[in-house]
Formats: sequence, structure tokens, C-alpha cells
Amino acid sequence: MSAHDPLSNAGETLRSLYAYVAYRIGPGADAEDVVSQTVERALRYRDSYDPAAGTPIAWMIGIAKNCLADARPDAARHSDADVEQLVDSKEDFTTGVAERADLHAAVARLDERDRELLALRYGADLSARQIGRLLEMRTNAVEVALHRALGRLRRSLESGGAA
Repeated sequence: MSAHDPLSNAGETLRSLYAYVAYRIGPGADAEDVVSQTVERALRYRDSYDPAAGTPIAWMIGIAKNCLADARPDAARHSDADVEQLVDSKEDFTTGVAERADLHAAVARLDERDRELLALRYGADLSARQIGRLLEMRTNAVEVALHRALGRLRRSLESGGAA
């Protein structure tokens, strides 16, 4: 495979891709189906990849967005797996479940743009620069948008969803 092949580092790319999709629709069979469809399309169109336009993961996420839209036009679900890090393993199980449920509900209350930014940053683990390239935004605009999205999420959690 050449250096211009977006699948030359497939292991790392697929891990990030699955994390992004699972963040958007939850882990499991649905996420695996979307990732499979994404890889199928990527293989079919790999000659169209332009490394000057962005990283392989950004290209794959662009394809995944289309697959998500095709597979689940109502895909606003979010995964508890992505908020597990907020729950200390020493915590009481009930408290941990309640916190994950609260976070899940707070994320669901965000608008689509905020959910997408958070999925790209924390699901796919993309940098602000990578997100900027993907969404055609300046890096500082992405950083500001992420900061504001996290602020809205924090306020929603603090208010208990009484928005």
C-alpha cells in the first residue's frame, strides 16, 4: 500500500472510526454495521482519497456520516460507554448508573452541532485542527465551539435538565 492509501494504518483508523460511530449511535451491532458499510465504501472509493484534503480518519468519518444518515436518520442516541470514564470504579453501582444516565440525557438535550463536535473530539479523538479540516472551520473556531458545547453540557448537568 502506498503512503496515499487511507487504509494503510487500518487498525488505528478503524478504532477511531468505531469510537466515533459508537459515540453517535451506541456500541454494538448497529455501530458495527455502520463501520462495515463505511469500510466497504472506503475500499470502493479509496482512489478518490486526497491526503492534501485531510487525514485518513477525517475522510473515513466523512463517509461514516453518510452511512449514519442512510442507516439511522433518527440517530440521536448516545452511548453510556463514552461516559464510563466519569464513573469511578470505587463508586456505588447505583450512583454510577445515575450519573451515566444524567450525562446521557444531558448530551441528548444538546443540539446536533454540539453532539457532532463532542463525538468528533471525544468519540473519534480528533484534535481541533482535524475537526476544523473535516468541518471546514478554523481551528480556533472549533476550540471555541467545543468550549461552548462543554459549557452547555455542564450547565445542563448542573440544572438537572430543567431547561
